[in-house]
Amino acid sequence: MSNFFLTLYNDRLFQIIVSAFVACATSITAIPVIIKISRLKNLMADPGERSSHVTKTPTLGGVAIFASTLVSYFLWENPDEGQLIHLSISALVILFFLGVKDDILILSPKKKMIGQIGASALIVIFADLRIENLFGIFGIHEIPYLISLPLTVFIFIALINAINLIDGIDGLAGGIGMISGGMFGLWFYLNGHYALACLASSVAGSLVGFLRFNYSKTSKIFMGDTGSLIVGFVLTMFALKFIQLNIEYRFNPNASFSAPILAIVVLIVPIFDTLRVFIVRLKDKKSPFVGDRNHLHHILIDSGMSHFQASVILWTFTLISTILFLTISKRTDNTTSLYILISLFAVYMWISHILKKNIANRKEEALKNDSEATDNQTKITPEKELATP
Repeated sequence: MSNFFLTLYNDRLFQIIVSAFVACATSITAIPVIIKISRLKNLMADPGERSSHVTKTPTLGGVAIFASTLVSYFLWENPDEGQLIHLSISALVILFFLGVKDDILILSPKKKMIGQIGASALIVIFADLRIENLFGIFGIHEIPYLISLPLTVFIFIALINAINLIDGIDGLAGGIGMISGGMFGLWFYLNGHYALACLASSVAGSLVGFLRFNYSKTSKIFMGDTGSLIVGFVLTMFALKFIQLNIEYRFNPNASFSAPILAIVVLIVPIFDTLRVFIVRLKDKKSPFVGDRNHLHHILIDSGMSHFQASVILWTFTLISTILFLTISKRTDNTTSLYILISLFAVYMWISHILKKNIANRKEEALKNDSEATDNQTKITPEKELATP
């Protein structure tokens, strides 16, 4: 019996599953304490013009995500973790303090950007996690070292902030992080990268626990910048490592020739939404960095959907897109897959435009009806005027 338990304890799949459950349980246990402290110290977000909440809400959910991820990951020895995960933990600590300060005291965009660049450069340079190859997209294969360094840091910054931008309604950023982390974790496990799989399952598990409170009516909490920075960084690291591990696709039957496209598709919602919002703002001659309610999740909410319904639609879009591109990637080259991806983005833009137009038409109709009702109430007929003393 003791041999059975010892064998089970050392089984990598068992460790990965347990890490997910421990992360979830730790998150669920920690968040009520964080909510209580946040309320006592008034560490909460006031509803604003672009907010989807109407009451003051704690914003330190990222503290629980950070703590539960590390607690569950460090349960095991993880002998294959290597320099990448060591440095990633260091980068996460930097982003954790950066996020906490921003959630409590508000940090200037310049300081936030410097912190993100520093954390990203730490693993790009010292762990050599880089975009080295585009797998023949537009005929590009090898990327020179001095170009790959700033390119990879830029990708980190772009994706971290893309996750932050979709954190506008309950459950969306947390759900996308959970699904993406689970997908990358499954691939890492199936291909023998157990430390990465363990970290991915820990992140996914912590987000499951967070979502339980993010949707709560009585104990609601947001992940805040602490959570979005951590989730964005980890998902970007997973995506880039997935691409890097597939570079030797010609010699490894388990590798994917379409790794860059698949990495984009797994994170399709934050990438598509950020691109769309920037394009719309530039078209309207506005700064792409000035916030508004032009995100698709805001449009879905304004169309009459609940936060949960809007999130489920975008979660489903992620899952269906991933399955679609996993299927077509076996039959097409990367350039063709990219054209299909661009076509999908065009459809995404068109649907968003139609929904936005319908909302505007409904508002215009409502204003017209209100105006007519007001005119009818204030209008005085000649008979009534004659009857007036």
